Amino acid sequence: MRLPLTPSQTVGPFFRIGLSTTIGAHVVGEGTPGAVRISGQVFDGAGEPVPDALIETWQAEGAGRCATDDEGHFAIVTYKPARNDVDGSIADAPHLDVSVFARGLLTRLVTRMYFPDEREANDADPVLHALSSAERSTLVALNEGGSLRFDIHLQGARETVFFDR
Repeated sequence: MRLPLTPSQTVGPFFRIGLSTTIGAHVVGEGTPGAVRISGQVFDGAGEPVPDALIETWQAEGAGRCATDDEGHFAIVTYKPARNDVDGSIADAPHLDVSVFARGLLTRLVTRMYFPDEREANDADPVLHALSSAERSTLVALNEGGSLRFDIHLQGARETVFFDR
């Protein structure tokens, strides 16, 4: 006798109770020299906020994790990573690696967030260079008076570029 496969399960919604780890939204304190605040919203394919997503960021200086609120907002305070230069040329522009966990997803989505004040490095970045200008615009945060805004669109016309892990 052969039994059928167990169906796949989606991740969540478990995020509020799953945040009992030591990784939080503040990689560094708000007033720390060099700290940058990154906020945004997560939207579904219909343009509606996703109230139960989880955003994780990583870079050499640390990892951050933040659940979205009822309107899909998140905020993480971290350091801006340094440029990754190899033999005098830019290998990667400063960026954060970002994962998105949300209802309806079988696995996490992976993307990057680039910094708007790194135009030269962004222009030379091999990942950004391989994308169309419309695709690149989904990966570069917007400067909003001292903090950065990085909205994430899971689907639709403004869909954020996501990468294979």
